[in-house]
Amino acid sequence: MPEEAVAEPPRTIEDLRALALSVGRDEAGFSLGSKAHDVFAKLVEAPEQSAVRSISELANQFGINPSTLTRLAKRLGFEGFSDFQAVFRKAIADDQQYFYSRQAGRLMAAPSVGNAEVEAFEQLARETSANVDGFLGQLDGASLQGATRLLASARRVRVHGVRQFHSLASFLTYCLGMVRSDVALLDAPRLGVAEALSQLDPGDVVIVASCAPYTRSVAEVGRIAAANGQTVIAITDSRSSPLVPPAEHAFFIPHASSFYSNSMGAYVVFCEALLNLVARELGDKALNSLAGRERLIAEMKVEVG
Repeated sequence: MPEEAVAEPPRTIEDLRALALSVGRDEAGFSLGSKAHDVFAKLVEAPEQSAVRSISELANQFGINPSTLTRLAKRLGFEGFSDFQAVFRKAIADDQQYFYSRQAGRLMAAPSVGNAEVEAFEQLARETSANVDGFLGQLDGASLQGATRLLASARRVRVHGVRQFHSLASFLTYCLGMVRSDVALLDAPRLGVAEALSQLDPGDVVIVASCAPYTRSVAEVGRIAAANGQTVIAITDSRSSPLVPPAEHAFFIPHASSFYSNSMGAYVVFCEALLNLVARELGDKALNSLAGRERLIAEMKVEVG
């Protein structure tokens, strides 16, 4: 017997995004297959594309049949794909936050001019700008506030990422450690991730970071940390990411670009802004911590001299 559709379909982008998260966390009261959920998540993360592309173009982009999109729309309670797509079109028409995304799209579609060397830099900069606009369009103020308070007040903060995201984890660890104490890479002593997790207490914070193709071990760290009582913050790319289910707060950063690997530019911008929020939350504590670092650096220079 076919599964029943959602009784009242969401009519805003925000509600669609919330539903995508609920489905991934098995909190929606119904389920989607992993492929359907992945497609659903990608649609709500790029509303400007979902609004303007035809069902055939979107299906080709995801490597599926157009009928799969129709079934997804009906499963979510819509009359069909056109009814589903109308939510995206209304959001784009009504919300000025997508102005820059539309502008970036026009720039990226423009023909190349100038020499090839400079154009390579210009193209990547435009793509990074579009990725930044992509995460700005789906930021949630309440989630940002919650993550900021956790990062400012938790007794310990540990950060975990591998491969490209190891550099992001190191950046986050260093900069957060400038304004508060007891911040470290999860496996800084190189004793093993399991040993590092076992030394944390309930209420400590673990930040995990990864994007497609996801590193399974990073997702597993998030799952074990949450089961162990730690609060997990995920920095990832999609609501279908395996980092999302155990996370109390998850942030979604696009990385599409002409770079031969996953582009990290928008991730750095996001982390810098989040760090600014934490410093502001800490107030005088952050200022005192920075001043103390400056005194130590000055003293070390004198000793070396």
